[in-house]
Amino acid sequence: MQVPAAAERNKGPILAVLRECAGPGALRVLEVGAGSGLHAAHFARALPQMRWQPSDIDPRALRSIAAYVEATGLPNLLPPILLDVSQGWETWGGTQPASLDLLVSINMMHISELRCTEGLFRGAGVLLKPGGVLFTYGPYAVDGHISPQSNVDFDRSLRQSNPAWGLRDTTMLRELAEANGLSLERMVDMPANNKSLIFRKL
Repeated sequence: MQVPAAAERNKGPILAVLRECAGPGALRVLEVGAGSGLHAAHFARALPQMRWQPSDIDPRALRSIAAYVEATGLPNLLPPILLDVSQGWETWGGTQPASLDLLVSINMMHISELRCTEGLFRGAGVLLKPGGVLFTYGPYAVDGHISPQSNVDFDRSLRQSNPAWGLRDTTMLRELAEANGLSLERMVDMPANNKSLIFRKL
């Protein structure tokens, strides 16, 4: 099982925001780009009313997630599925339209091509129930501005590694959301110059 230091640090603050997003009763959740699986295990343990489906495209991540599933033995933490978010929702492990209460994407947008972000919003527009939430977390540019300097430097280093990577701008994300029947409801400032974005399906 992988234990990324960043995931260990931010799991608590992210959980606090997720609790606010969670409605009453049983909730169906799909996490896209679940990485190590540490978040999925932590959130599923803390939120037993959520049926948590982790996914990733990386075979190493899928193995790590599967190890967390086995080690925790949580009944509401499902085995991981292979999911390429840039592909159509029809390939997303059999997830049906208007069946999800929550779609989660943590630290994915800035280290993937733009088509992955576009695919995430297209999928959210189809798969979320009315009133459902797309929750994203990471560093963002806000209305064309990146701050502080550490995020400017981070964006530059990402683009040097891969010109298709980099911090996504909230203006573009708002437009993508609206094009897919969602609305940016709230931006929450998080530790280490990150933000949680909460998009609501209309």
